[in-house]
Amino acid sequence: MHIPLRRLVLVATLSASIVLATAGLAEAGTRHVVALPAPTNLKPFVLPGTPGEGVYHPVGRPVQGHPALYTTLIRPLDNPTTVAGVAWIDTRLVTGELYSGSLSPGGLFWHRTAPVSRAASQSLVAAFSGGFLLKDSHGGYLSEGHLVAPLVNGAASLVIFKNGTMTVGQWGRDVTMSPQIAAVRQNLTLLVDHGAPVAGLQRTDVARWGFSLNNQIDTPRSALGITRTGALVYVEGEMNIVDLARILVRAGALRAMVLDMNPFWPVFAYYTPSTPTGYATPANGRDLTPTMVQTPDRFFQPAYARDFVTLSAVG
Repeated sequence: MHIPLRRLVLVATLSASIVLATAGLAEAGTRHVVALPAPTNLKPFVLPGTPGEGVYHPVGRPVQGHPALYTTLIRPLDNPTTVAGVAWIDTRLVTGELYSGSLSPGGLFWHRTAPVSRAASQSLVAAFSGGFLLKDSHGGYLSEGHLVAPLVNGAASLVIFKNGTMTVGQWGRDVTMSPQIAAVRQNLTLLVDHGAPVAGLQRTDVARWGFSLNNQIDTPRSALGITRTGALVYVEGEMNIVDLARILVRAGALRAMVLDMNPFWPVFAYYTPSTPTGYATPANGRDLTPTMVQTPDRFFQPAYARDFVTLSAVG
């Protein structure tokens, strides 16, 4: 059968157009991003440094072929017999969500609450515990359209936007309410501001920045900051409040806020499935520091009743 050349050309052109259009739809379903530059290693406070101290290593689930998380250990200046963990988070490669609990902030109406679902675990990179109980936080709490406690001007705030991006700042100055905001978790006031520890910090303080169990000065403390590039830095370890601020600044924090403290509460875990789209599980999870009491299964426990933040691969 003879088919005119003109018809063959038309069919070939239409077929190519369909293939290109289909490829375009496939690419449109994936949010391709440019990763932030890798973090610069941290200079130890105590010299000489121990082997590997302050050297960042990529860990956890890769995102689009790039590390989304780097971690290192560094000794606090005032308590060099222990180590603090630092996690550097590429906010271009992860999105944040605030999970809420029946104890903190309270209520049984939450859609996002422990345990992390199997579906959510397929993109989970890391998770970390939130702030103090609301009665001790001197701040507000907003998530899933529920304003559990009024937002306080001047309070240190972790803000998560509807597109999953995150920032840390002073409410009313750095961030104000807008339709783009999905969640706000407030806790005390900023610990680091304008790239420096706030004035008036005392290494022996066991009350102003949270009540220390048994008045222990060097107690497990955690904090979250944001750098000039938009990366987040999380710090945890047994230290005083001055050391916590020092390490945040050393890690590049422009602004930072304290999160939970004392032995039982701070936890940061990251997950490394066997494939980039594999399921995060307690078995492939690891704590940021060796001294954390809680383990990576914390966020998979139905009984976990406190708030926490998940970091998931962009998609």
